Amino acid sequence: MLAVLRNRTYRHLFLAQVIALVGTGLATVALGLLAFDLAGDRAGAVLGTALAIKMIAYVAVAPIAGAFAEVLPRRAMLVALDLIRAAVALCLPFVSEIWQLYVLIFVLQSASAAFTPAFQATIPDVLLAEKDYTRALSLSRLAYDLESLVSPMLAAALLTVISFHSLFAGTVFGFLASAALVVSVTLPNHPAKERRSIYERTTRGLKIYLATPRLRGLLALCLTVSAAGAMVIVNTVVFVQAKFELTASDTAIALAAFGSGSMLAALVLPRLLDRMPDRQVMLYGSAILSAGLIAIAFIESYGLLLALWLLLGIGYSVVQTPSGRLLRRSAYPEDRPALFAAHFALSHACWLITYPLAGWLGVAIGLPGTALVMAGMGAAGFVTALSLWEMADEAEVEHSHDDLADDDPHLREGHHRQGRRHSHAFMIDRLHPDWPREH
Repeated sequence: MLAVLRNRTYRHLFLAQVIALVGTGLATVALGLLAFDLAGDRAGAVLGTALAIKMIAYVAVAPIAGAFAEVLPRRAMLVALDLIRAAVALCLPFVSEIWQLYVLIFVLQSASAAFTPAFQATIPDVLLAEKDYTRALSLSRLAYDLESLVSPMLAAALLTVISFHSLFAGTVFGFLASAALVVSVTLPNHPAKERRSIYERTTRGLKIYLATPRLRGLLALCLTVSAAGAMVIVNTVVFVQAKFELTASDTAIALAAFGSGSMLAALVLPRLLDRMPDRQVMLYGSAILSAGLIAIAFIESYGLLLALWLLLGIGYSVVQTPSGRLLRRSAYPEDRPALFAAHFALSHACWLITYPLAGWLGVAIGLPGTALVMAGMGAAGFVTALSLWEMADEAEVEHSHDDLADDDPHLREGHHRQGRRHSHAFMIDRLHPDWPREH
């Protein structure tokens, strides 16, 4: 898996991701302490609102940012967004009012909503072989999981010698280091082959996404992932400290079990995806998540919760990690920033639904009932993906062009069948606005 780090450009980009993630993790801890400093026992409501603002920024800003990523120089855009994030982090220690916190969170997360899809869309342009790209996806998943384990421990160690306000300095450093690493490499640019209006560029990724069967299936699986993830993230503390009357350390261990399961799956996935198709692997992961959600309703011990959280972590990673392969396969290089942005927005729209549901239902109907409701959502995502994502998901699709002249050069591309029929790697574009119905 580590062999992909021999590629200098990818190595620098991966290090940029890791350093920025650690900085973001420190900010997450510091924001919780800042919220308590500003709001006292209302800190939970403040953080909940901040989380909602984050998701709204992700859903609203990502498609617009994807439109500009198509025409702006990739490296300059990523560096500028890192500098914006560093500037916001520099302002956070000086916040004295809750509304100021909300404004800064919106700016910070809007910059992240623009940065993350553009960054993700760059990796398949750097690692052209699918085998290498698959290993990069697993490394990225490992980086996210390690950050969730390392950042809280690092923050706890730093808080023994500095105030929580100083943790934001680590965030500033993380974003500045990320910008420096991005500057140190040359990134490929793929300018659009045709001029499009801002509206066309903004909606381009969504149109490609919703017109591609495998991506409609991916969106359904995102609902399953967010249902399980929200149940774990929102209600772990309730299970551990309210239901089982254990400590904050036990809550951290439970969350670590979830992260460990995700890391374990990320280590195994590259070899598994070499042997099995993405659809089969991801549906297995979705089935694990749906079954695990049902089992949550019957948890009666902390030990069982740890085992289930480990299992859910495995299912979470098995569904999440290969998604970049589907996006890479479904668009030409010049359309990838818009497509990754569309996936970023749509997948976070699922979280925008499941986060509040997991919290509100937990209070209204209790944890077992909430788990069953979330299991129903997870199962709905699984069944929908089964129906939308065809089992025969070939890269090349046979189709006809009744709207083209017999001598159109496009008809000579790929493998010619008869008349105006041919087959080639099929992606939604100007000549192929819809998926062939007969396929």
